[in-house]
Amino acid sequence: MSTSSIIILAVLKYIFLFIGDGMSTPQRMVAEEYSVKTGGGRLAMNLLPYQVNTRTRSANSIVTDSAAAATAIACGEKTNNGMLGQTPDGRRLESVAEVAKKAGMKVGIMTTVAIAHATPAGFYAHRRSRGQYYQIGLDLVASGFDHFAGAGLFGCQDDRDDPEFCGNIFELAHDAGYAVTRTKKEWQALKPGGRSWSVFGGNSAMRFDIDNDGGGEAKLHEMLEKGIELLDNPKGFFIMCEGGKIDYAGHANDAAANLRDVLALDRAVKSALKFQDRHPDETLIITTGDHETGGMSMGFAGAGYSFKVEKFSKQKVSVEEFSSEIKRFISKRAGEKLSLDDVKPLLKERFGLEDLSKSETEKLGEAFAKDVHNVKSRLKDTTAHDVRRLYVFAQTVKNVLAARAGVGWSTHSHTALPTLTTAKGPGAEILVGMTDNTDIGIRLKKLIAERVR
Repeated sequence: MSTSSIIILAVLKYIFLFIGDGMSTPQRMVAEEYSVKTGGGRLAMNLLPYQVNTRTRSANSIVTDSAAAATAIACGEKTNNGMLGQTPDGRRLESVAEVAKKAGMKVGIMTTVAIAHATPAGFYAHRRSRGQYYQIGLDLVASGFDHFAGAGLFGCQDDRDDPEFCGNIFELAHDAGYAVTRTKKEWQALKPGGRSWSVFGGNSAMRFDIDNDGGGEAKLHEMLEKGIELLDNPKGFFIMCEGGKIDYAGHANDAAANLRDVLALDRAVKSALKFQDRHPDETLIITTGDHETGGMSMGFAGAGYSFKVEKFSKQKVSVEEFSSEIKRFISKRAGEKLSLDDVKPLLKERFGLEDLSKSETEKLGEAFAKDVHNVKSRLKDTTAHDVRRLYVFAQTVKNVLAARAGVGWSTHSHTALPTLTTAKGPGAEILVGMTDNTDIGIRLKKLIAERVR
């Protein structure tokens, strides 16, 4: 190792790892184009000086899921889709967060989805299935990490049918010394010096940023800033901060919600950069994605070379929220004969859609009629697939706006696109050439190990 490398590694003290779930180059570029056209400028994460493409395949598929991808990023080894913190044959892996904790650093894990979701769990859990939520909760408590923030455990915190059941997870966390907060006010009142677990957004996820007014839930950059406050100490810290709802918006092909959650993650990156400005020789910032979701493209059939992404500024709610609004609207007027004309004011208010073409009117009218039939037939939306099948009006509205803006999608699932990884700070030169997602975990663990020599 060179003398210059020894100097760099000796001062590395703070590590920020940002993961956009479902975020690849298309998501970053669409969000940046939107930000530039609406006066926000370029994304901070896209301006970090070290930039590489990163392959994402899992051990058993060219298209990874979040569990295998998180394990690769966190632990530096491949595993099968659905597995967390262990190899396909069951060998337990050590994550970079666990290595940091052993090195005396404080560790924080935060996300906008469930804390037991695959990406955050990849840094502290060791399970054959990402669906073992109760057992993942046990691993969370056993990790001894210093701060967790995000939604809950998918309602499985008291799963008495689990073969490893030994008590309510939140009670076990309290007994292990965690201050468990349930409200924004309680979270704001947390002080440095102890372990904490902040639960936002119920069991499964926080709101999309486009729907989050900041009242009942914290924003992602606020969560990060609070995490810095709680974790800063003479031995440094490791923080994994996930923009988890980017993936949810990708699955829904909701470009407006998607780009706003990318921007929310970028605001958190900006908060880390402000911290880095105060500790320039001690702070490493890395941003990446676990995989791409939706097959997003900057271009849409029929739009030619037009790309008017600024049109998404007219969308005020996520497709998920708008679906609920339409369902309530129809339910309240169940005795009336409804048509597209009845909801045109909502189209203008929520999506800025007016002056509809003949083809747009036909598509929207047909979709609204289906929703009216389905709601009045009292069909239940039990899964994401059913929501798309039974409540199609919001999806059609979103598609009309996307066509006008010039954004296309190829799937509602994951793709094998490489992600973009960018970095700044001491040790950022570990990101050179075309990389694999395992390289992030391998090289970060090496940096942490060498800093304590």
